[in-house]
Amino acid sequence: MITETGKVVALVGDQVWVQTIRTSACQSCSARSGCGQRALAAVSGGRANQVLVDNSVGARVGDEVVIGLDEQSLLNASLIIYGLPLVLMVLASVMAHNWAAGSDLGAIAGAVAGLGVGFWLVQRWQAGAGDRYQPRLLRIKTIPSSTCP
Repeated sequence: MITETGKVVALVGDQVWVQTIRTSACQSCSARSGCGQRALAAVSGGRANQVLVDNSVGARVGDEVVIGLDEQSLLNASLIIYGLPLVLMVLASVMAHNWAAGSDLGAIAGAVAGLGVGFWLVQRWQAGAGDRYQPRLLRIKTIPSSTCP
């Protein structure tokens, strides 16, 4: 289970909005010049993310909570979301290239069509995926009480 700590910022029925602060180790990473995470952090301009999750632990606004996502679900979703459009793009490009008697224009058209079909299939899959790929509220993070002497 991949976990992240966040703070409940709003209640919406039986769900809560949890704000997480993205932590980054970009300064100490040797691959920082070619890293997508660093590029995304630079583009987003902020470090805060919000996610809507079912309130299964009775959290209230202001509570620090732990949310989690199953690793296998994350890997499967990543493979489908990134892999399917790329595989269909390559296959459609090769098929269109052969069908168009070796024309580069045919290969380009096939690649665009395959990529489009791949994105459409991913969108359809995502709509029917249910909540298996959604983060879950695991627990309210307990803050140790301080003792006064």
